[in-house]
Amino acid sequence: MATLVSSSLLSANLSPPPSLSPSISLSSACSLSSSSSISLSHRSLSLSSRKPASYSAFTVKAVASEKKKVLIVNTNSGGHAVIGFYFAKELLGSGHEVTVFTVGDEGSDKMKKPPFTRFSEIVEGGGKIVWGEVDAIGTVLKGLSFDIVLDNNGKDLDTVKPVADWAKSTGVGQFLFISSAGIYKTTDQPPHVEGDTVKADAGHVGVEKYISEVFENWTSFRPQYMIGSGNNKDNEEWFFDRIVRGRPVPIPGSGLQLTNISHVRDLSSMLTKAVENPNAASGRILNCVGDRAVTLDGFAKLCAKAAGLPVEIVHYDPKSVGIDARKAFPYRSVHFYAEPRAAKDILGWTSTTNLPEDLKERYEEYVKIGRDKKDIKFDIDDKILESLKAPVAV
Repeated sequence: MATLVSSSLLSANLSPPPSLSPSISLSSACSLSSSSSISLSHRSLSLSSRKPASYSAFTVKAVASEKKKVLIVNTNSGGHAVIGFYFAKELLGSGHEVTVFTVGDEGSDKMKKPPFTRFSEIVEGGGKIVWGEVDAIGTVLKGLSFDIVLDNNGKDLDTVKPVADWAKSTGVGQFLFISSAGIYKTTDQPPHVEGDTVKADAGHVGVEKYISEVFENWTSFRPQYMIGSGNNKDNEEWFFDRIVRGRPVPIPGSGLQLTNISHVRDLSSMLTKAVENPNAASGRILNCVGDRAVTLDGFAKLCAKAAGLPVEIVHYDPKSVGIDARKAFPYRSVHFYAEPRAAKDILGWTSTTNLPEDLKERYEEYVKIGRDKKDIKFDIDDKILESLKAPVAV
């Protein structure tokens, strides 16, 4: 059964906008490769930049020039879940109306993890939360209408099509989709930029093609790796786990591979730019990333600096060790670096990611939840270190 939460039930001081429908029930969560390729291009348009909204509170700093009703269809797992959380908070802070449709069951164990444990912050800010399956989106949202829909859930057309078709049938004017920078084909000339070839058989590519045919106004965003409070995917935590315990940090390859790790507020602010500049964003593919690369070794060193501890980095060849690097390391072991050129040119967007400072915030949370004291197994690490004859901290 779908459940909807309204801020009017939680706080006498916060009332939902009058155009939002009444609540159904109170949420318990409130306590809380193919050889084929495709090439796409972008044109340039300069717009003024805007500072990202603060995420520590819901104080409306500026009223949007035109209030929009926005639906966020949010995944219930993985690293992308936090994008919808930040996007909802920023939209509310800019005066828009927000409903978050979280895929799945409100009572599932997935809802016991961040960012879902913090969804009460959205409700307290005037937003609504509903749960359900995308195949039943029309039933769950019966009687509600929206100007904009963001699909932050599907990775293939089978999953996104029900949402897109419902949005089209109900007159949604702007459709946004969270794709992935992972669909770019490997290049000898990094970084990946909008217009580079992509894997034609990738699920996200099929979605991008479909929404470009169905909607007059659509935008696809291709994120990469991200950090930020509320993220439930182990990335920087993987490094902290080893650094705080005095263990070597095993990095596949030379450690000089370039990647892009952005704070999720950058992704949120880019999405908000598209909402507030729909004509400029229409028909665009945007790399939803920060504007600076970092080497794998460099990220390990930044994590250590944030923790105020030394770090020992060791390098290895996964094939020689006989392990799958995808299971042994949180990031790709090759150059994987995209740049947000189109968003800067078209939307006037600017990045605020500052890894040295952002990692301090993440380390403080890491310690606060007691993960530095948690019993963690390092079986794969031990195999790597044994092959290198590297000492292991006891």
